[in-house]
Amino acid sequence: MTLIRWAWAIMAAAAVSACQTVQTTRSGAVGVERQQTMLLSSATVNSSAAQAYRKTMQDAARKGELNRDPAMLARVRRIQSRLVAATGAFRSDAPGWAWEINVISSSDLNAWAMPGGKMAINSGIIDRLRLSDDELAAILGHEMAHALREHGREQASQAMAQSVGLAVIGAALGVGEAATDLAGIIADLTFNLPNSREHEREADRIGVELAARGGFDPRAAVALWQKMAQAGGGGPPQFLSTHPSPENRISDLQTHAARVMPLYYGARR
Repeated sequence: MTLIRWAWAIMAAAAVSACQTVQTTRSGAVGVERQQTMLLSSATVNSSAAQAYRKTMQDAARKGELNRDPAMLARVRRIQSRLVAATGAFRSDAPGWAWEINVISSSDLNAWAMPGGKMAINSGIIDRLRLSDDELAAILGHEMAHALREHGREQASQAMAQSVGLAVIGAALGVGEAATDLAGIIADLTFNLPNSREHEREADRIGVELAARGGFDPRAAVALWQKMAQAGGGGPPQFLSTHPSPENRISDLQTHAARVMPLYYGARR
């Protein structure tokens, strides 16, 4: 190994030892309080996520699949804007993030959020499930919760801690290409690797609170999940596939939707 590569490996090992335990969000009415271990900074991860997002949107535009229905896009963005206004309950900085959402023409039942608030939803999940605004808010709130809790940053930090891979890649490819590799890791986490059960549970709970604070009926999350399970032949779509069982998920959603109903009634006044 060259001296430069040794230096990068030493820096990576130092970074791993300097990882931080943080609470990314306030607990909210739903009581999400788990401490998280982070190695990578928010700025680093969000920058790489934005790079991955731009490429994904460019690819969709090249295929003629980006924002083909102006009315659908306007509806999605209107709902998202109400949820963004509610994110301050969990993070004071979140309403000022560079949130973005686009609609991709695809029959797949899918939606996702990258770190920093870059989001997309497939037209198929809206059309095939005939989503109400409340149900659509449940999906968007769930995905926004992943961004608020920085689950992507947490997963990327875990991957780096396990392999010390980014620094070694940086030594082999050059410092400039390490950021590109991180963008690829984030894209892989977004599209190919499922969230953990704990991450999904947190996103469910925060999602119903965001919906309630935005003036959407949080109970729609239960109906939504039932629709998706039926459409998936007894199981949910891939982006919601890590919960232990339909019964446990429905019970948890019902419990936390009931807990935030006063917030919903207050938002509707």
